[in-house]
Amino acid sequence: MQLAISLPTSSTSHFFPHRRVNPNLRSRRFPGPRSSSEEPYNRTNQTGVIIIGAGLAGLAAATRLTSEKIPFLLLEASDGVGGRVRTDIVDGYFLDRGFQIFITAYPEAKKLLDYEKLDLQRFYAGAKVFYGGEFHTVADPLRHLWDSVSSLTNPIGSVVDKGLIALTRARVLIKSNEEILNSGVEVPTIDLLRKIGFSDEILDRFFRPFFGGIFFDRELETTSKLFDFIFRCLALGENTLPAMGIGEIPNQLAAKLPANSVMLNTRVASIEYPNGSDSDPPTVKLQDGSVLKAEIGVIVAVEQPEVDKLLVGIKEPVMIKPARSTICLYFTAEPNQIPVQDPVLFLNGTKTGIINNMFFATNVARTYAPPGKALVSVSLIGLFEDRSDDDLASEVIRELSGWFGESSVTSWKHLKTYRIPFAQPNQCPPTDLVKSPRIGSGLYLCGDYMTSATFDGALVSGRRAVEVLLRVKGLVK
Repeated sequence: MQLAISLPTSSTSHFFPHRRVNPNLRSRRFPGPRSSSEEPYNRTNQTGVIIIGAGLAGLAAATRLTSEKIPFLLLEASDGVGGRVRTDIVDGYFLDRGFQIFITAYPEAKKLLDYEKLDLQRFYAGAKVFYGGEFHTVADPLRHLWDSVSSLTNPIGSVVDKGLIALTRARVLIKSNEEILNSGVEVPTIDLLRKIGFSDEILDRFFRPFFGGIFFDRELETTSKLFDFIFRCLALGENTLPAMGIGEIPNQLAAKLPANSVMLNTRVASIEYPNGSDSDPPTVKLQDGSVLKAEIGVIVAVEQPEVDKLLVGIKEPVMIKPARSTICLYFTAEPNQIPVQDPVLFLNGTKTGIINNMFFATNVARTYAPPGKALVSVSLIGLFEDRSDDDLASEVIRELSGWFGESSVTSWKHLKTYRIPFAQPNQCPPTDLVKSPRIGSGLYLCGDYMTSATFDGALVSGRRAVEVLLRVKGLVK
């Protein structure tokens, strides 16, 4: 089955006063009138596919459509691409919106991203855990053998615990990513770790702060499938940050899309089936009252709370569990006020305090601060709605003074605080990490809540949504 889309030839300014549609975006499958780049841009309220949301999932969907030469519009309500994966530049500092680490072994990411151009800066393969008034090293034995050997007798866990880590590594490496994520067997991560035989000491002092910082879930109620997937990726890859901030990941994807196919500052008000019938793809109504039509389909690639708002009357709410929340605080310092130079993640192995993890961003990527300056990133789990930003910053400084000494920490200056109510979807069991993206005629969903709550999950979900759409329309086998 083949479809032909004829794109109208009047000006786009009525629908997108600040953004323009590229009239040269055409398809072998969907021929339309051609126009030279010198001719005025034309008005159209119709295209092949409309994607709502330019986070990683939406960008992955757009990338897949681009590879098939299918015309699309990618609508984004904010002023930039990336969704939760963005970097702000404040006074010359690169501030990622929340604590985020990119693992190089993510399988989908390896297909889509140019790692060399991202200029990935590596973390130490392990962590330093604050416990008992001092720091103790937990190291990857395959990358830091002697550090690992010397840490065998530290109080973060027993020698048996550290042997069990090696066995857990071997267990996840003999499985494929698909076997892990598609498995019908799952329990909360904490139950899996206890079943393996880990002691309470290593659970409280390492696993809760380390994986709690990844899942934004210190209770480790997140599905064991996600734990196994992340553990496998950690074993095969490295923890990194792009030199110019985590936002370079979506920026790189967006740069490969056709000119003017991404419409920023374009908020969608609603998605509706004309006359209440779902025999055709739905229409997309913008906040300014404009109505857009997609001849092939609409892909919704926004966060769960926004999905529920857009699909009122079309689908039951998709967000049925409380979201994972976090707060990230940034501090500036002089280089001589930074007590360590290692690119390592520091974990709170105690049961006290509000900090979960922190690191010196400029130890990992020097580019995160202006010359002669240092940047500190501190992460909390939860929203602390009863505490002001100033109160939290003061408490963090007091707490870190106990870690590194007052002489270093009290001179740090609070730069910015990010409160992120929806940092990740809640993926406690039971889960379905291979949900069907199709929810109606010409209507598809994608996002990390559809697969795994990771960078890779978001990318996979965007690709899958397009592939299902194309199969339904008979455009691919």
